[in-house]
Amino acid sequence: MSAEHTGEQDFEVTTGGEAHAPTLVDQVADLAASRTTATEATLATLDRIDASQPTLNAFKIVRREKALAEAAEADRRLAAGERLPLLGVPMAVKDDVDVAGEPTAFGAPGNFPPKATDSELVRRLRAAGAIIVGKTNTPELGQWPLTGGEFGYTRNPWNREHTPGGSSGGAAAAVAGGLIAATIGSDGAGSVRIPASWTNLVGIKPQRGRISTWPHAEAFYGLTVNGPLARTVADAALLFDVAAGNHESDIHTPEPVTVGDAVGRDPGTLRIALSLRIPFTATPTKLDPEIRAAVWSMAQTLRGLGHEVVVDDPDYGILFGLNFLPRSMSGLDDWLATYPEPHLADPRTRRNARNGRIMRGLPLRAARAAEPRMRRRIGAIFDRYDIVLAPSTATPAPRVNAIDEATSWQTDKVITAVCPYAWPWNVLGWPSVNVPAGFTESGLPIGVQLMGHDNSEPMLVSVAAQLESVLHWERSTPERWW
Repeated sequence: MSAEHTGEQDFEVTTGGEAHAPTLVDQVADLAASRTTATEATLATLDRIDASQPTLNAFKIVRREKALAEAAEADRRLAAGERLPLLGVPMAVKDDVDVAGEPTAFGAPGNFPPKATDSELVRRLRAAGAIIVGKTNTPELGQWPLTGGEFGYTRNPWNREHTPGGSSGGAAAAVAGGLIAATIGSDGAGSVRIPASWTNLVGIKPQRGRISTWPHAEAFYGLTVNGPLARTVADAALLFDVAAGNHESDIHTPEPVTVGDAVGRDPGTLRIALSLRIPFTATPTKLDPEIRAAVWSMAQTLRGLGHEVVVDDPDYGILFGLNFLPRSMSGLDDWLATYPEPHLADPRTRRNARNGRIMRGLPLRAARAAEPRMRRRIGAIFDRYDIVLAPSTATPAPRVNAIDEATSWQTDKVITAVCPYAWPWNVLGWPSVNVPAGFTESGLPIGVQLMGHDNSEPMLVSVAAQLESVLHWERSTPERWW
C-alpha cells in the first residue's frame, strides 16, 4: 500500500486492477463505444461476486442465468444502435425492494414467496437498461447498522473483522469491494450514509419521495428513502438521476431535480455550519477523537475552496427522538406481519414490533403531526447557512459481532453509541450526502455528512464533487482479499 497526501486528508491508496469493477460512468462509455459487451461486463461482475461470496458475503441472491440472458438481450439492443443511460450495465439492488421472480426477505429468515412484479425503483433501472445481477444483504428489516443474520456476516472490504455498516451493508461491501460500480440502498436512520462512511463511498440520502418506494406509498411512515452508493460523485449522480421519479400512488412527490449537471458546477461561496453536537439519545454517546479530527480537517478543506465555515448547531430539542420511535417501530410491525414464519424472527425484532403495535395509535399520529413544527424549528439554521457539516457516525466501524447475543437494550446502546448523527434527517425528510473523510490510524474509513434543506440535492452534489476534485478519495480502494 502507498500513502498519498491530498488536500487536508491522508488517503491510503491501493489499486485493485482488473479485479475491481470500472466506474459506472466508464462502464456506460465502454458499452456505448463497443469496447466491451454487456455479456462480458455481466459475466465479470458475476465472477467477482462468486469469488467474494465465501468471505465478503455481500449478496443474498445472485441471478446468474437470468442476468446473462438479460445481458444477451442488451447486446442485441446495443448492436442495433439503441442507447439508454444504463443499457448493459450490471446493477444490484438491496433485498428490501421487489424484483419480479425473486423473494423479498429484507434480511429475515423463512421461505418468502417470489414477487410477481418489480418495484417502481427496479422498473426504472430496467427502463434505463440496467441488468439486475442480484440482491444485496441487509440485517433483519434494516434495524441495525451492522449487516449480519441467518446468512452470516457481511464483512468490510477494508478489514474483514469489521462490519461494512448497515442496513445497506451488502450494497456498500459490493461497491467498496469492487464487485459492482454502484448500487441503490435504502436509508431509514442512516442506512446509506453509515455504510458509505465506513467503506470510503459516496452515499446520497435523497429528499423524501425523490426515489419511489412503491409498492409502499411511503416506507416506515416517511422515514425511509432509497439512495445511491458509489465510489465517485459522478457515478452516484448518474444513478440518482436514473432512479429518481414517482409512482402515481406515492404519497410524497417533491418537485423534480437533477444532479448529474451539478457535478463540476461551481456552487459559489457557501456558508456552512460545522455541527458536532450529538442529537438527543437515551444512552450516553461521545464522538471518537479521530472522527472529530477528520470533520475539522474537512472544514479546513471547505475553507480552502472558498466557503465560510462557522461552528453552529441545529436546534434539535430534547423531544426530537420521540418522533422517530413510533414511526420506526410501527414500520417494523408492518413488515413482521408479512413473514411467512414469524416465529423465526429475531427476538429483538418481535419485541420492537410489539412496541410498534403499542405506538401505532396516538403516539404515531402525534409524531406525524409534530413533524412540520420540528422542520420549522430545526430548519431555522438554514436562515443562516446553506449546508450543515457533521459527522456521519460517532465511531469507526465496529466488529462484525458487536451485537451478537445482545439484548434489545444492549443492542440499542451499541446503535446509539456508534450512529447518533444520521437519523434526524430521516425524521425531517431532507437530503444529506456522505463523503469520505480519510482513515483512522488502523485503516478504517471515516465519513462526514453534507446536510441540506428541501430540494438541495444539486447543491450538495456540487460541493461533494468539489471536495472529490481535491481529495481524490476515489483513488483509494482496498486490496483484494477474497
